[in-house]
Amino acid sequence: MPGLLVHEWIERSGGAEQVLAAMGRAFPDAGIQCLWDDAPGRFPAHRVHETWMARTPLRRHKALALPFSVPTWRSLRPGVEYDWMLIGSYAFSHHARLSRRDVPKYVYAHTPARYIWNPELDSRGAGAAVRAVSPLFRRIDRQRAQEATAIAANSAFVRERIRRAWDRDAEVIHPPVAVERIRAQADWRSQVSGDEQRVLEGLPETYVLGTSRFVPYKHLDRVIEAAAVAGIPAVIAGSGPEEAQLRAVAAELGTPVTFVISPSDALLYALMQQASVFVFPPVEDFGIVPVEAQAAGTPVVTGPVGGQVESYVDGVSGVTAESTDAAALARAIERAISLAPFNGAATTAAFSEDVFASKIRGFVGR
Repeated sequence: MPGLLVHEWIERSGGAEQVLAAMGRAFPDAGIQCLWDDAPGRFPAHRVHETWMARTPLRRHKALALPFSVPTWRSLRPGVEYDWMLIGSYAFSHHARLSRRDVPKYVYAHTPARYIWNPELDSRGAGAAVRAVSPLFRRIDRQRAQEATAIAANSAFVRERIRRAWDRDAEVIHPPVAVERIRAQADWRSQVSGDEQRVLEGLPETYVLGTSRFVPYKHLDRVIEAAAVAGIPAVIAGSGPEEAQLRAVAAELGTPVTFVISPSDALLYALMQQASVFVFPPVEDFGIVPVEAQAAGTPVVTGPVGGQVESYVDGVSGVTAESTDAAALARAIERAISLAPFNGAATTAAFSEDVFASKIRGFVGR
């Protein structure tokens, strides 16, 4: 019988969804179980099962939904018999249990839930109510993690977090990145629309690039501040609730900053190819975008802590800053600009989808 891919909830975009899509291609006969699906039709080849929570307002309030998800994962009834589960977890989906309780559970951990294990990295864990119940949820979470047949971590950084939180070891399987797709176009400018072409034509010859959702923990303000210290224009690409704040930072510093809102993939890859340096300040579990930048031939600069440090060769395709304050990032930017050209195919080969598919099939097969 086929297996079941388990996912917290399906977003319209996101790194975890890229991993789920790659899992779906690696296991084309598998079903998919999620709390709810906000991208219907994204996985047409798979039977997608939602829980009762999909029919409630909880799907629009993830923080409120999380406590309800814990008992929900314990009583899944997908209506089909499955021989194994492969669970992508960054909250509580690794608690999942089918009516047949002997079904092996293979957990691919993006991270143990940061809001109860590492609230300093997730503001959702900073509130008094969450802090009050976190000890109970940590005990339950550690106990349920012992049910896993095997655990894989998306980085060595997360593997260590799993050891501390769950008292389990894990195999490191880095997530898949669309490196072949990015390298397939020598010049992504030829793939953009007319309006996007005009965006590219208006950019400075030299600039540092920051791209992500405009949310606080991505620290795009530090990209702007570092560019100001280095005396280099910045391009900030993405979208999100912090746009006004980021524009205010740029205006206060007086550094030239171009905001590119909601770029297409083609435009984003073109921005990466033209950038002098890609700057990535957050502490990430892994960090897919720095790998994409390298595939586009652009060196990366990151801080010294996080899984993203595993995604490049320091001094070859990137530079590790001493810290993520503006001065340290600016010094790293200057070093990165002086690096010799590197082979993007070689530095990103280990993160291809083919490598991921081979490793994830072997993980489940064992």
